[in-house]
Amino acid sequence: MTDKFIFRFVAAISVFVFVVVLILNRHIIPAPAAVPAFTHYLPLLNAVLNGSCSVLLIASLYFIKQGKIQTHKKINITAFCFSSLFLVSYILFHYLAPETRYGDLDGDGQLSAAEIATSGNVRYIYYFILTSHIILAAGVLPLILLSFYRGLKMEVEKHKKLTRWAFPIWLYVTVTGVVVYLMISPYYHF
Repeated sequence: MTDKFIFRFVAAISVFVFVVVLILNRHIIPAPAAVPAFTHYLPLLNAVLNGSCSVLLIASLYFIKQGKIQTHKKINITAFCFSSLFLVSYILFHYLAPETRYGDLDGDGQLSAAEIATSGNVRYIYYFILTSHIILAAGVLPLILLSFYRGLKMEVEKHKKLTRWAFPIWLYVTVTGVVVYLMISPYYHF
């Protein structure tokens, strides 16, 4: 496989994932009328997968610093698998569940003045974290895929250049995924 093919493949996967998330998240394809019973477990599953990825990424860094390349590879592949499972679960949840608004205590989908006042300025912190999480999650996928490609081919210098960006962004995305869950979970009503 040529680099040109890989770049096109990574771009195609990245665009495909973005479009699928957008279509399902915005309910362009209507969701079923009834929310399946398993749906309420998905946010916790997402947080566990994100938290596990955070731990795996830190372990991966530790093992590569120790020169244990095979362990580093295995951990990264596991983290990638967990992130892939997260993506499927995330898409499924946001397709099936009604939208949850931060501060919506009564679960009516609207924020009253009292609910806004109760959540206070923490709402802005939540939305900042959520927005940065979403933007960086969308942008890191091609970096992760290219980094994996370079790492698996043992193109160490190119791999290092990519991971200087991919690693901290991926770690930020996984950690903030857990933070977003902890902040929004009191407002789930389904």
